[in-house]
Amino acid sequence: MIRLAFLFCLAMTVPLTAQSPAEAARSAMLQLESATAKLDAAQSARDRVRALTEAVKAFETGLAAMRDGLRAASIRETELRRILEARDGEVTRLLAALSALGPTVGPQTFVHPDGPIGAARAGLLMASVTPALTEAAAGLRANVEEAAILRQLQQDATNTLQTGLANVQTARTALSQAMADRTDLPRKFTEDAVRTAILIGASETLDGFASGLSQITESETDLDLPSATDRKGELPLPVAGEVLRRAGETDAAGVTRPGVLIATRPRALVTTPTAATIRYRGPLLDYGLVTILEPEPEILFVYAGLDKVFGETGQVLPEGSPVGLMGGPAGEPDDILSPSGERTGAALSETLYIEVRRGDRPEDPLGWFADDKGMTE
Repeated sequence: MIRLAFLFCLAMTVPLTAQSPAEAARSAMLQLESATAKLDAAQSARDRVRALTEAVKAFETGLAAMRDGLRAASIRETELRRILEARDGEVTRLLAALSALGPTVGPQTFVHPDGPIGAARAGLLMASVTPALTEAAAGLRANVEEAAILRQLQQDATNTLQTGLANVQTARTALSQAMADRTDLPRKFTEDAVRTAILIGASETLDGFASGLSQITESETDLDLPSATDRKGELPLPVAGEVLRRAGETDAAGVTRPGVLIATRPRALVTTPTAATIRYRGPLLDYGLVTILEPEPEILFVYAGLDKVFGETGQVLPEGSPVGLMGGPAGEPDDILSPSGERTGAALSETLYIEVRRGDRPEDPLGWFADDKGMTE
C-alpha cells in the first residue's frame, strides 16, 4: 500500500482558499499508517478485517482529498492561462519596452532632442515608469511559472492517483476475502432459507417484509448489545457521500419513500454504525441488493442498492464492520481533471438508500446520525 504523504503535499502546494483537502489528506495518511501497522500485526481474522476496513477508509479519504487538490489545481491553472491570454497584447508591448530599455536602464542613459532639460525630464519619467514595468513583468512571470508548476503537479499526481486507485481496489478485494474467511462472529439465530424465500415471495412492500423478519429464524438467542437508541443522533453514516434525497421527498419517477438516498463514489465501503445483527442480506423487491441490520429489538437499519454484501444472516457484527460495497467502476484518474467540473458529477454516481424502522413504522434516518453527517464532497 502506498503512503498518502504525497496527498498532503499536493493539497498544501495548491493555492486553495480552504485547507480542508490538506487536513483530510493528513488525516488519511495517519489513518493509513495506523491501519498498515495493525494489518502487519494482525493475528486473528477479526483484527485483519478491522485493519483492512481502516485501510480502505483511509484510501477513500486520501483519494477524495487528492481529487479536491487536483480539481483546485486545474481550476487555478485555467484561470491563470485565461488571464495571460487576455493580457497577450499587454505582455507583448511590455516585453518590447523592457527589451528596448535593457537590463541596466537608468535616467542618465536617455538622450532627448530638447537638450539637457528634456533629457532630465525624460529621465525622471522613466525613473518612475521603469519600476512599474519591472513589477508588472515580475507578476506576469510569476503567473507563468505558477501555471507551469500546476500543470506538472497535475501530471505527476495523476500517476499517483492511478496507483492509489489500484491499491484501494486491492484492499477492497482483500477485505472481501477476509470477511468470507471470518468464522469468529457470534450468531444470534440461524436463518431458515425456505421461510425466507416464502416471505420474499409473499411480500409486496418493504413494510410487509420487515414485519415478517422475526418469523424466518430458528434457535434465536438473546445477546446483550450496546443500545443504539442511546446514541440516536450521534451515529456515523454508513457511507461517505452527500444526501441526494431526504425522507418523504418524491423522486423523478413520482415515488415517495420514507428513507434517504445518499450519493456515493463508486466502490465505496459501507459499514455498520453500531453493533448489529444481520437480519437479511440479498435481493429484495425493487430495492436491489439489500442488507437489513438489527442493532436492538424493534429497530432495523435497511441499506439498499449495494453491489456486494458481506457476512451471513444471523451473524452479529461489531461496530464499524464492513457490510458491503457500492457498485460502479473502480475509477479513472482523469475523471477529476476537468477544470469546469463537468465530469465530476460521475464521482458520486452510486446511490445508497437508507431506511430506519422502529417496529412497524419508519423514522427519518437523518435523525439517527451525527449533524456533520460524516460526508465528503
